[in-house]
Amino acid sequence: MESMGKKKPRPRRSFTPEFKAEIVELCRRGDRSVGQIAKDFDLTETAVRLWVSQAEVDAGERDGLTSSEREELAALRRENRRLREDVDILKRATAFFAKETR
Repeated sequence: MESMGKKKPRPRRSFTPEFKAEIVELCRRGDRSVGQIAKDFDLTETAVRLWVSQAEVDAGERDGLTSSEREELAALRRENRRLREDVDILKRATAFFAKETR
């Protein structure tokens, strides 16, 4: 028996920047609502709204981090995490070898 009103979660999909830009342009034209555009292209309304919002930030129309700033921040966070792991490994190795030399 199927559970009532419960939908399976949609698998995560990725879209090209060109596709996102096309969807944003359709939203900006104002011919159709964001909800209708999302439905027509089998997208979630939330995703389309986020794309429109990010496009406004990138264009300087709204405050926030631009796409390039977000990418740089993510890369810096990855590097920071890797460096912390490296430091942790070196601390453990130092402690191990300090014990061995006694």
